[in-house]
Amino acid sequence: MTITKPPQLSFSAASSPLCSLKGSLLTVAVLTFLSLFYLSLNSLRTPPPSPIALESTIHVPQTKDETYSDVYHSPDSFRLNYAEMERKFKIYIYPDGDPNTFFQTPRKVTGKYASEGFFFKNIRESHFRTLDPEEADLFFVPVSPHKMRGNGTSYEDMTVIVRDYVDGLIAKYPYWNRTLGADHFFVTCHDVGVRAFEGSPVMIKNTIRVVCSPSYNVGFVPHKDVALPQVLQPFALPAGGNDVENRTTLGFWAGHRNSKIRVILARVWENDTELDISNNRINRATGHLVYQKRFYRTKFCICPGGSQVNSARITDSIHYGCVPVILSDYYDLPFSDILDWRKFAVVLRERDVYDLKQILKNITQSEFVSLHNNLVKVQKHFQWNTPPVKFDAFHMIMYELWLRHHVIKY
Repeated sequence: MTITKPPQLSFSAASSPLCSLKGSLLTVAVLTFLSLFYLSLNSLRTPPPSPIALESTIHVPQTKDETYSDVYHSPDSFRLNYAEMERKFKIYIYPDGDPNTFFQTPRKVTGKYASEGFFFKNIRESHFRTLDPEEADLFFVPVSPHKMRGNGTSYEDMTVIVRDYVDGLIAKYPYWNRTLGADHFFVTCHDVGVRAFEGSPVMIKNTIRVVCSPSYNVGFVPHKDVALPQVLQPFALPAGGNDVENRTTLGFWAGHRNSKIRVILARVWENDTELDISNNRINRATGHLVYQKRFYRTKFCICPGGSQVNSARITDSIHYGCVPVILSDYYDLPFSDILDWRKFAVVLRERDVYDLKQILKNITQSEFVSLHNNLVKVQKHFQWNTPPVKFDAFHMIMYELWLRHHVIKY
């Protein structure tokens, strides 16, 4: 019996490379599948990287002007809106009025009403001014009560001068009637400045008032009007700051008792051993710049309202690095819709004056250091320059006006 063997399969030499290629591809495919399967399982177990970790690996260049911190209510909004203001905002200055009388130019840019003078000067030095009223966002009414006061003009005559000037602008130009004056503004820092406009009720009611005495219990409207910081320039001494170790006095105030809160402050604390409270201004005969030098040695500088809610002592305190303690009811603080004052100042009610020392002593050293450091960050906002400098007092006022021009409907 013969057994027949099954036929044997044989491959020629030419078919061997094809087999080898197919095997390699199959191996690669299997390995790729296993790799993807492993990565998929691993991704389910591993959380995504946190935003903080990502940010730490990304370098975002910062310029020296882009120092936005939590002293602002909304740092990002301020940064973006400020940049837009710089690009787009335009102001038209009415050309009417003799500069040699009460219009167009400032009386001076020194003294406790310097803020009014600096604005009159800065607006002409800045790129915000336009000579074309058709491209203007706002219109500046350039009448200066400070110049009237310096000339000895009576209050009654001031109201007539302002009324006649405004009536003339309304009759001559078409721009007032588009908004009944809502896109117009005036600037005054003198105590009688607002009263000088009372002869023109439409100016009080409709226009944006930029004033140093923004008391919202006597007609100041915070969402419409603007608080102008009262700055006594030039400063007698350089700016203070980053010097907390030198500040050994708890609190300091010296000044005239020309308001109820100042009378109470002096009566309650004048003889205290920890608070340096003087019943009157420091006599210059006691030494050169003794008053200003006390700011350098003090942690908290008391800033009670005077004849008005405002006081140049607030910006003095900021300049010299002394944390201001605000004791003035109804005061709409300058730039309060931009800056968080509680990050660099102590804001109290006038009735807190009786507990003043304990309130200040309850502030820990670390809290004081934080207030002081933040104070240094905002010093540039309370400084006037000529020509104006980015982020200085002029630009902050312009930013306030920029915010308000958005709500005006034509």
